[in-house]
Amino acid sequence: MITRRWTRARWAGGLLLGLLLGGAQAADLDPAPSASPDVLAFLQQVQDSARQTDYTGLYVYQQGHQLLAFQLTHVLDGTGERERLQVLDGPPRECLRQNGIEQCLYPKPKLVISQQARSDHFPALLLANAQSIIKHYDWQPPVASDRVAGRECAVSDLKARDDLRYSYRICTDSQTHLLLKIQTLGPDGQLIDQTAFSSIRQGADAQPVNLVPPWDTRSWRLVTEASAETDLQAQGWRFSLPAGFEPAAQLVRQFGQRHAVNQFVISDGLAAISIFIETFDPERDQNIRQGGLRQGAVNIYRMRLASYWLTAVGEVPEQTVQALVRTAQYVPQAAH
Repeated sequence: MITRRWTRARWAGGLLLGLLLGGAQAADLDPAPSASPDVLAFLQQVQDSARQTDYTGLYVYQQGHQLLAFQLTHVLDGTGERERLQVLDGPPRECLRQNGIEQCLYPKPKLVISQQARSDHFPALLLANAQSIIKHYDWQPPVASDRVAGRECAVSDLKARDDLRYSYRICTDSQTHLLLKIQTLGPDGQLIDQTAFSSIRQGADAQPVNLVPPWDTRSWRLVTEASAETDLQAQGWRFSLPAGFEPAAQLVRQFGQRHAVNQFVISDGLAAISIFIETFDPERDQNIRQGGLRQGAVNIYRMRLASYWLTAVGEVPEQTVQALVRTAQYVPQAAH
């Protein structure tokens, strides 16, 4: 329940950091970054390339000492948008997406989970309404170049104006504008995590045959995750949103017959936070620890409020998720 966004899921040393950032630092960058509506046109161009370009390749996600590899194929054809994302480390698993439906395959338990598709993983970039980006990030337009997976790419920065969010350094294909690498940076410019293609082919080299999984899943158990829109305010929930973050979705998600979880998603256009609300079960939850946990750029904060668990999960600094949960209020009479 933490996140299905495996990378950047936007889920080592000074020498490696120097190699990773060296190309951008060696160039002469404009010392006076500024945000303008031009950044929205640029980011939309990057987003459109992720959705409208055919590509297949390997990319890696580095989070602290953890390194995960993925095989991604994306094709736009007469049936719409199709995608296959394979996790190459750990137990075999992959997700197949066609337009708005996604099926995730788990070969060892012979399980297929069908759910509403998520299309916000790498190399997509924008998560929601991008207008907040102008107010809360300074944009350094591309003035430096680098090479990623053998492709020339343009380097640009999105620098956070406050400590509620991270900064980002992105490298986009000079010809197709496809996002080839993204780095999440802390307040002092330190590298927190990054995702980058190690090899990529675009255009006609991305064949639909690469979308076909190797398993016959007809006898596998199928689980369909159901979700529906809900109104958390009508139920009595009140949240003080961090500056620049706006509601993106309010859902009730059903896990099995007896376990329902409310999910409130907020975003500033680049970063997203999910707040999960579930009923406290004295028998099941006695050993669950309250407090915070960090996994690379992802911070998690959990707290019990009344007879509920609140869990905030987001690719934002610790203080952002912590304040979001601690200032939450539950006013039951508001539900009437």
